[in-house]
Amino acid sequence: MPQRTSQVDADADPRADFYALLARLLLSAPSAALLAALGAAGPIVAAGEFALEQAWLQLTRDAAAADAAAVAVEFALLFADSDADSDADSDADSDADTGPPRLAPSARFYPDPGADDAAPARLRADLAGLGLARAPHAGALEDHLGMLCRAMALLAGAAQPSPAAQKRFFETWLRPWYAACLSDIAAAGGAVFYRSVAVFADAFLSIDAQAFALLDGDAGAAASGE
Repeated sequence: MPQRTSQVDADADPRADFYALLARLLLSAPSAALLAALGAAGPIVAAGEFALEQAWLQLTRDAAAADAAAVAVEFALLFADSDADSDADSDADSDADTGPPRLAPSARFYPDPGADDAAPARLRADLAGLGLARAPHAGALEDHLGMLCRAMALLAGAAQPSPAAQKRFFETWLRPWYAACLSDIAAAGGAVFYRSVAVFADAFLSIDAQAFALLDGDAGAAASGE
């Protein structure tokens, strides 16, 4: 298991560790210390989840071989400044941009046909309920994949975690778009370390998606005594 990267209850669901790690990696480039800790982490055993085990193994190997300065450059080249890209008139530096288009891993750039105009306000309210808010002048938007993973880390790491609350948040804010976003990161030109991050994130989130899809069925079977 990776070391804890956020303050969660010691007896909480270990999934909180993975969500917190993904939040850290997606919101900013990892420090040399984090790369070293990740590179030294042992394998994980997830019964029947070979893709997750292999993705984790590759991520730890890439972290062990990575140079923090090079990964910081990769992060800067891959990911757009969400504030700048959200302003259609902010193109003063466009002539200076070189290389492939940068990525914006936020839900607003992966439109959900079922979304409504009140969605941003509802997301801010959900995050506020977890004690999360966008810092003034922060580059990451509220619907940034890293911010949403941080919220899931808190939900999974609560002293009394609620599967229903986790499912509601995941199904509402992550499930409609995370796979497309992570596919873009993995396929991006220049992605090396972050390709492994994206592959692991997709494997991990896909397992959660499957588990949440079964949650209502399991609850119904228990209620009926089956």
